[in-house]
Amino acid sequence: MRLRLMSACAVPALVMALAAPAHAQETASSPQDASDRSAQTDNEIIVTAQGRAQALSDVPVAVSAVSAEMLQQTGANDIRALNQIAPSLLVSSTGSEANGSARIRGIGTVGDNPGLESSVAVFIDGVYRSRSGIGLSELGDLERIEVLRGPQGTLFGRNASAGIINIVSKMPEANFSAGGEATYGNYETIRLQGFVNVPLSTHVSGRLDGVYMKRDGFYRDVTNNRDVNNRDRYFLRGQLLFEPSNDLRVRLIGDYTHRNEDCCGAVYVDSSINPYIGDLNNPSSNNIVRVLRDMGQPMEAFSNPYSRNLYISRGRSYGGITEDWGGSVQVDWTLGDVKLTSITGYRNYFASQGADTDYSAIDILYRAPNASSSRAFETFSQELRLNGTAFDNKLDWLVGGYYANEDLTLVDNLRFGSQYGRFATCRIVSGGALAALYNPAAAGCLAARPAAFGAASPLIYAAFDRLDGINDRGTTNDLFKQNSRNWALFTHNIFHVTNRLDLTVGLRYTNERKRLNATFGNDNTACVANQSSLLPLRSVASLTAVVDAIVGLSCQGNSTSELNGVSVRDTRKEDQFTGTAIVSYKPTDDVLLYGSYSRGYKAGGFNLDKSALKVPILTFASVGGAQALTGNLQFAPETNDAFELGLKYSSRAFTLNVSAFRQQFKNFQLNTFNGTVFLVQNINGCTASLNGGDRDQSKFSAASNFNAAASTTGACSAANTSYGVVSQGVELEASLVPVRDVRVGLGFTYADTHYRSQLVGSDTGAPLDQALRLLPGRQLSNAPETVTTASIAWTPQIGNSGLSGLIYFDTRMTGDFNTGSDLFPQKIQDGFALVNGRIGIRGKDERWAIEIWGQNLFNQNNAQVVFNSPFQEGATSAPFIDPQYPGGRQIFSAYLAEPRTYGVTLRTRF
Repeated sequence: MRLRLMSACAVPALVMALAAPAHAQETASSPQDASDRSAQTDNEIIVTAQGRAQALSDVPVAVSAVSAEMLQQTGANDIRALNQIAPSLLVSSTGSEANGSARIRGIGTVGDNPGLESSVAVFIDGVYRSRSGIGLSELGDLERIEVLRGPQGTLFGRNASAGIINIVSKMPEANFSAGGEATYGNYETIRLQGFVNVPLSTHVSGRLDGVYMKRDGFYRDVTNNRDVNNRDRYFLRGQLLFEPSNDLRVRLIGDYTHRNEDCCGAVYVDSSINPYIGDLNNPSSNNIVRVLRDMGQPMEAFSNPYSRNLYISRGRSYGGITEDWGGSVQVDWTLGDVKLTSITGYRNYFASQGADTDYSAIDILYRAPNASSSRAFETFSQELRLNGTAFDNKLDWLVGGYYANEDLTLVDNLRFGSQYGRFATCRIVSGGALAALYNPAAAGCLAARPAAFGAASPLIYAAFDRLDGINDRGTTNDLFKQNSRNWALFTHNIFHVTNRLDLTVGLRYTNERKRLNATFGNDNTACVANQSSLLPLRSVASLTAVVDAIVGLSCQGNSTSELNGVSVRDTRKEDQFTGTAIVSYKPTDDVLLYGSYSRGYKAGGFNLDKSALKVPILTFASVGGAQALTGNLQFAPETNDAFELGLKYSSRAFTLNVSAFRQQFKNFQLNTFNGTVFLVQNINGCTASLNGGDRDQSKFSAASNFNAAASTTGACSAANTSYGVVSQGVELEASLVPVRDVRVGLGFTYADTHYRSQLVGSDTGAPLDQALRLLPGRQLSNAPETVTTASIAWTPQIGNSGLSGLIYFDTRMTGDFNTGSDLFPQKIQDGFALVNGRIGIRGKDERWAIEIWGQNLFNQNNAQVVFNSPFQEGATSAPFIDPQYPGGRQIFSAYLAEPRTYGVTLRTRF
């Protein structure tokens, strides 16, 4: 059922706040310094969203602040759980948990390509984490999480174009304390978490946090009899806090995360997920399904995806190892009226992941589960800030600097499987002029070899034979090395014009430099041989389609020996001024009004997918070699001009935060998988009419993903290019404490996040890639127009026993959205609602607790991302035309969201 009507219900629900509770923005009281931890006064929370300790109600920025208590109640172990209580945020993951993606107000970056940084930056204890997927792991005991919406850069070390997730862990304290919890749940879940805080001397305290989790997988690999998407991980964090005086505090943090898990499986999409999908159990409706069936694919794979049974290739695995470790030193030193803050960070992240990359029982494409397919980040960062007051406290000023150096190493061994050659030849034969001769058991998948192509028949059939023999070929060792160096200077100043009127001005200068060195290895000789023999025949109209099909499948993903031993290198440099201006006014002590303009920025970079080096149907020789095409790997920086109006009301019993926003993104960085390769393209608008050129379906050629017309159709003059993505809407968050021990609230976001109607693929006015022809004028992927969150917490005292109860429920209601970057209708996810709950009893002073909990209580089925099944696109000729997929009969796969989980948790503190 579609949930568009929910938006009509959301505003009345605010009036009925008790009936539609949202997350309360509060934290448990604590003796720790208020500049780093939240301090509660009934319904108030202290945050550091502007680099200073301020009440949330006094911050003229759209911020969702989630306390430690709220995180515990909703069962948050990683940043994905924030979806349930922050309506403008959506966190999802795809083919690997290293590929996690966070979106705010519908804006984010698909994480499958490590060359792209996220539009939403993640900070943990002040240290920037270079990819948001790193937050998809255990985080230990936290103090709070702040979700800052809109561009950031004048307060934090690393700039971000769409927002920031700022995670603050609990720091050591001067008194001894310890605690732990043990959880057991379905899927054989075991989770242990604990901490110990020890005063080591008068001025030194230490704290150790640890988490261990093990759980069976949500998928069952029927072929290999094993679980997929399991959990087997542990996390350790040690801290030392040195406070020799009231003016100096030094905090040292070291942490280590290890994961040994099989992730991530995908199922085929059928009509139960999306009505645009036909009956895949009828092979005559799709030649690809017929080929897969005839080669051994169980037909059960094409129905009932929410059985979560996988039918993958025998001997293939999704096994992977992830290690994330590092440390930081934060110094806070008060020098008279000036405070110096220094944050030095070092991070080392390594992830190796195997995969049956075609997600079928037919062995088409795979990555081995070892270090020969991995990504690694090594990052050093240094942030310095000075802040203080001047002019008799009329000016609250802050200046800072930031430096970071990151080495990214990507190693790939993507290989054709043991059945690829036969699959490729049968794919051509079954859907073309030779369909009547289709025979999966015969050489070249042909029952006979008539002179169907005239004098060229011997060349065509020889090419078929070469293609039929491409098994266990492909990448031998692709190595990408990228060094990124960036530094910035920033300032953020609040002028107190009157006691109630403030003017905030911030400015940032960022300088970026990235260097790429890549070396390729490949043993697929059939690609070069087929190009050499067949490309001269392409000019014959009757042969063009079959030549394109054979060459395209011989060279899928540029898997060609032309690249064997080839190295390329490139450097890009850029700099950017960004900033913010805010006018805020408090007509009363309880009300804040503000208006702001901010400019956001995210660096450009390199597409770390070698397919961008050439057009598949052309040889390297015809375009001047791989080095001549390195410019195709580059993408431009993303910028955002953001405007916002806001109102905040806060009293002891009720808070209300409302913001209206409009954001305009130029050079929006879009990462799309087209069924063969990852495309990275900047998206811009054109102020002149393109006469439908950006939607021209004739640009698309299913066999080769290339058509010469694409280089000219839909072009725009560089002088007429403008922003290509708009995000505009209204956000509302409310919290109510009607009586003691009861907290209710509401969150609602309406975000119209869409592409403009006339689109081009760069700021030079180059045409949009033909695979993106459905984008103009439509809502972005993973960007529902409406989201409503609600929660209620009741913690009643049980007589005079000192015991207390806990009853907690929260929900997130999401409108319809498309999960695919190319916006194909088969990737639409209907709106749905998720409900979590927790019921328990707690001892005196909460020294112990027993809680029964459930996540996704109603077992709501939904897909995180739907994507083109790799290499599994059908023929373009009748009867295999799909009107919803002009140009072919593509089948689709999906990464499913988690099913219902439940369990019991025992908790103690002393």
